[in-house]
Amino acid sequence: MVSKNYIKDSGALSDDLLKSKKIDFNKLLIIYRSELLNSVVPFWLKHAIDWDNGGICTCLSDEGEVLNREKYMWSQLRAIWTFSALYNKIEKKKEWLDVALHIYEFVRKYGRDNKGQWVYSVNKNGTTLKGATSIYADGFAINGFTELAKATGNKEVIQLALDTYNNVQKRLAVPGSYQSEPLEIPPNCKAHGISMIFSMVFNELGQYLNNPDILLSGFGHAEQVMDVFIRPEQKRLYEFVKIDNTLLETQPGLTIVPGHALESMCFMINIYKQLDDQNRIHQAIDCIRWNIELGWDIEYGGIFLAKNAEGSFWEDKWDTKLWWSHAEALHALLLAYSISEEERYLDWFLKVHDYTFSHYPVPRYGEWFQRLDRFGNHISNIVDLPVKDPFHVARSLINCIGLLEKLTSSK
Repeated sequence: MVSKNYIKDSGALSDDLLKSKKIDFNKLLIIYRSELLNSVVPFWLKHAIDWDNGGICTCLSDEGEVLNREKYMWSQLRAIWTFSALYNKIEKKKEWLDVALHIYEFVRKYGRDNKGQWVYSVNKNGTTLKGATSIYADGFAINGFTELAKATGNKEVIQLALDTYNNVQKRLAVPGSYQSEPLEIPPNCKAHGISMIFSMVFNELGQYLNNPDILLSGFGHAEQVMDVFIRPEQKRLYEFVKIDNTLLETQPGLTIVPGHALESMCFMINIYKQLDDQNRIHQAIDCIRWNIELGWDIEYGGIFLAKNAEGSFWEDKWDTKLWWSHAEALHALLLAYSISEEERYLDWFLKVHDYTFSHYPVPRYGEWFQRLDRFGNHISNIVDLPVKDPFHVARSLINCIGLLEKLTSSK
């Protein structure tokens, strides 16, 4: 487990960096590798893998106690990505690939309904508890299977990703024909989250298969994010707009979710880097700046979950500080700095690093707390789903490690 001085030491590092302006990327790299490999990954390996029944348990306390063996398909599929990405991007450890394959076998058997759509949740043995009420599960299936195929070359795995792509494309072509639990899309509207997720997963699948049609589908969703949901004149990225691309001037159309915007812009940058579209890349970096400035709590620190949330889904929790927003912010800000080399993004990264590493990691047990109140007090690990999800923290740390390795080698 992480040493007792770990969080204190990482915070002190950032204080020193901010004072000296001399950035020790090697030391940052050590911190991020340690958090991933000594805290986050061991938590899941020790407490969560259900070797008896299949899959992974995600209804866990911060101490690692299994509270409920209901298995949310979102989390199963995202865990496949996490353990496959650890194998692909960090180290070729058989233990990690074995976990990814173990979860894959569970979802392959129990994850879809008779229409080929991915269900929302199953019990510990795989019996469906809630059907296909969220198209996002299909997106995470494509994402997880593509990453697993990169690790294994298994044709069955990538075929399942392709089957899911073909299935979901038919539904995406008819807005209103699918559900998006836990956050419903208002009638006659479309959601940023849909284009954000499917731009990324289609792009990953298309790249792996070298399939121009799938790549074009992903690009179409990316263009929706950049041209429809982002409004540069207002320096905003809106979560919902009308089907005709005009703004929804009632809730939830007025609400901004800064962490979601930061996550989305990482996807956009990676897509447009492949196209060498510098204009789009810098538009995405600008959007990162708008949202960290908008979302940051200048009085108490940390990133608000939402702004302008009165009367919306987020109304009673807008000022909470969630783990995933901060994890995504770390990656987004470091990515923005690595491309632009503008010091303001590095300053923001260090500020978010300080807040994050002094508030979220659980040193005794590993992993992170999920939700804080505005003042930084831990209030619950139950958010939109009653899970402790093995995804955002690990993905951010994996991505930050990759960026820090490049920054270390270039300095």
